[in-house]
Amino acid sequence: MRSETGEREAPSFIESARRAQIVECAIDAIAALGYPRASLAQIARRARISKGVISYYFADKDELIRQVVHEVLTAFDSYMRPRIEAERGSAARMLRVYIESNVAFMATHRKHVLVLVDILTHERRFDGKPLIDAKEYESGLMELEQILRRGQRTGEFRRFSTRVMAVSIRQAIDGVAPQIVANPNLDLDAYGAELAEIFDLATRA
Repeated sequence: MRSETGEREAPSFIESARRAQIVECAIDAIAALGYPRASLAQIARRARISKGVISYYFADKDELIRQVVHEVLTAFDSYMRPRIEAERGSAARMLRVYIESNVAFMATHRKHVLVLVDILTHERRFDGKPLIDAKEYESGLMELEQILRRGQRTGEFRRFSTRVMAVSIRQAIDGVAPQIVANPNLDLDAYGAELAEIFDLATRA
């Protein structure tokens, strides 16, 4: 909701619930129709509201899509972080859980992951840059590097470039989502376990 000055006011509980509903309907529309065909009219039809109601809560489709991406990434983080933090006694265990929980989220939230891939494939910001800012990607790499450095300090991991290893791990995980698109029957439990084993062997002392 915007004030008379054009600034967005803090949403009430009801407004937050309505925004969440619209975001979820946007996810459903993109999953069913593909991002290019998921118009505001299609999203409104699924939410059983008018396009005008969407415009009340979101300035335009771009803002709505950015919120969809934010919701999916937040769900990723909320799923993974407590599982990783629970293994703080061992860097090797933290790394294994980091990898397995990433893939496990994809297994339990396939629709959300496929929608995210579809959006990031087609959508760009007004300046042509990807929706996920490079700084956000860098922040994730730095957190992963912290786990790797910790393992090197404790002697669990051998000496290696933490940057090269972090990028390799992240790209291996990011490569799972396109595999889900190509093979809907992919066994993600086995995939995650194998990926974790590969990097356990690559990092161990």
